[in-house]
Amino acid sequence: MRVMVLGGAGFMGSNFVEFLVRNARRAEVLVYDKLTYAGRLENLRDVLDRIEFVKGDIVDERMLGETVQRFKPEVVVNFAAETHVDRSINEPAPFIRTNVLGVFTVLEVLRKYRDALYVHISTDEVYGDLSWTQEMADETWCLRPSSPYSASKAAGDLFITAYGRTYGINYTIVRPCNNYGPRQHPEKLIPRTIIRLLLGKPATIYGDGGQVRDWLYVQDFAEGLYTVIKKGESHSIYNICAHNFASVRQIVEMIVEMMGHDPSESIVYVRGRPGDDRRYAMKCDRVRSLGWTPRVDLREGLRRTIEWYKSNRWWWEPILDEYVLSDTPWKL
Repeated sequence: MRVMVLGGAGFMGSNFVEFLVRNARRAEVLVYDKLTYAGRLENLRDVLDRIEFVKGDIVDERMLGETVQRFKPEVVVNFAAETHVDRSINEPAPFIRTNVLGVFTVLEVLRKYRDALYVHISTDEVYGDLSWTQEMADETWCLRPSSPYSASKAAGDLFITAYGRTYGINYTIVRPCNNYGPRQHPEKLIPRTIIRLLLGKPATIYGDGGQVRDWLYVQDFAEGLYTVIKKGESHSIYNICAHNFASVRQIVEMIVEMMGHDPSESIVYVRGRPGDDRRYAMKCDRVRSLGWTPRVDLREGLRRTIEWYKSNRWWWEPILDEYVLSDTPWKL
């Protein structure tokens, strides 16, 4: 199987590439990545000798098209995206460029090259804020994004389904819940909490910390995604989730406790960011019907993640910025 992974040097992309290299028989993998602040060759260092790497921007239609025509992929998986909600509040323009115009560019390339399945990595955030009484969202749920980030991802999803209907593009959309694990950029909640504690800084919680999310260990996601590629239906959408529901406050308290700190001294509450959704929750019956279930429970996943960041300071120290060091990065 020839797989082209767009954004494969980022957190989720690199973990999926590793999974492919180690588990997919006779997989030939090309990673195409712009290497932004969140995409680094260091994320691929254990598999670089077994893949092909091309530095490129998904908005560059000529370069992307030439790479597709040369490599002739059977599957194109698109992880390339701006993903941090705080950054989308401060500067939404890059999110429109990559998450909307970038998807449009990929679709235009694949409209000419008809031999690949396009697998798009979306997000549970496109479903928006669910009330405490609402049932969990399935794949037919209407899209109600709340932030510039989730709006840009929803727009990409709609372009894909439209191109599928209008031009016959062969696609699958995957909507994962919150992933976490090794090599996640320090700006995200779990690594940010771990790193701040390692630096002797308090962990911060936005608002009251009651925002509930579903937490999935990234290597479980990689296996779920591969299952969808191998067994799923085209022109379809699959939610991939764990039903490890926990609030932001519970996650931070678990990390603080597991790292041996006193929550009363190591956690500070700060002003919540604008438009913060209270609850995400998805049904994942469709992917479970393909035979996939997550293997790593939340506490074990957090333990592995904490140990990774403790043991790999060389990886995160050079990329620390104000989105980690500031108590309220969405206000930067």
